[in-house]
Amino acid sequence: MAAISNINLQLSWNLSNAKKENMVITKEFFRPIFTPPHNTNVSNNRRRFSMVTACNGGSTQKLDTANRMNVNGIHVAEAPLQAGKFANESAVDEALVTSLHGRFVEGRFVYRQIFVIRSYEIGPDKTATMETLMNFLQETALNHVTSSGIGGDGFGATREMSIRKLIWVVTRIQVQVQRYNKWGDEIEVDTWVDAAGKNGMRRDWIIRDHYTKEIITRATSTWVIMNRQTRRLSKIPEEVKQELVPFYLNRLAVSSKEADCEKIDKLNDDTAERIESGLAPRWNDMDANQHVNNVKYIGWILESVPIEVLQDYNMTSMTLEFRRECRQSNLLESMTCPTARVIGESNNNSKNRNPDLQYTHLLRLQDNKADVVRARTEWHSKQKQQ
Repeated sequence: MAAISNINLQLSWNLSNAKKENMVITKEFFRPIFTPPHNTNVSNNRRRFSMVTACNGGSTQKLDTANRMNVNGIHVAEAPLQAGKFANESAVDEALVTSLHGRFVEGRFVYRQIFVIRSYEIGPDKTATMETLMNFLQETALNHVTSSGIGGDGFGATREMSIRKLIWVVTRIQVQVQRYNKWGDEIEVDTWVDAAGKNGMRRDWIIRDHYTKEIITRATSTWVIMNRQTRRLSKIPEEVKQELVPFYLNRLAVSSKEADCEKIDKLNDDTAERIESGLAPRWNDMDANQHVNNVKYIGWILESVPIEVLQDYNMTSMTLEFRRECRQSNLLESMTCPTARVIGESNNNSKNRNPDLQYTHLLRLQDNKADVVRARTEWHSKQKQQ
């Protein structure tokens, strides 16, 4: 390796002559000549040139730079690529972009999008977090509406909703996780919608390992419509229903035996085991509908979970009931208690999921104690899942 400092690269062809003759310089003209160490002083030499070969209008043209100066009036960085040279790479890139943007499958009833677990989306154990999964669910849902051709100018709203100043708000969501993917893993998220009663919509998701197709997460949610200006709930207009009906798919991501349909009991100062106060929403926690993004609540809920639970257990199920909006000016309190202490024996199908731990949570406004989000979580020991 020490000999590298004594190498002198010379050319067997005079570059300036080639320039005058408008000749194309190819790699065959380069003759690396290794001279003895005593004849060379590389530290006093400067880089003499760099070379690119480009194709412009079907004719090949030489471009070179001396000491980073432009030659032939074109900067090297601006030189066009050889036609067809990267055709295969471009096709692969185009396919990758298409897959990352998502596409319809199963006759346009299901929308599918691929994600890669990034380094900033993992927790201390190098796996994706519940917040990461919820962000994937939200992103896929929004892209589903946009790609369907019925999207309006609102945040996930249809055209008829935008005309009437209506927006979607989620009232309940349940996420069940079989395992958390690791940093660098590729997953695919499927989502679809169906009616939920007369004035609601159900949206379901399934997350699979992109290569093995193993189902690793299931989720279901219920949505209603709210007026963007009055902030009051509204019935779904007939015009909006007509937009949605062609996309309805009668399929459940979470089976009735696994669904957590039980009402979540309210915690209070007497029943809560742990209370964390002074949780303040930031400007970046707000979404395009001018209230706190749904995913942000998860972090605040976990603020009152015992640290030993976070370290030794995986959250395998989370059910959220959204009670009211939260704005940036609000301060929140996070409350947590083991579910058995609140209601005794649970009747929410938890026996079918067999968790090691189950907790009930509440996020409430600090000033008037009004409920914002009620939640229930289930946890399995990390040692048992290994």
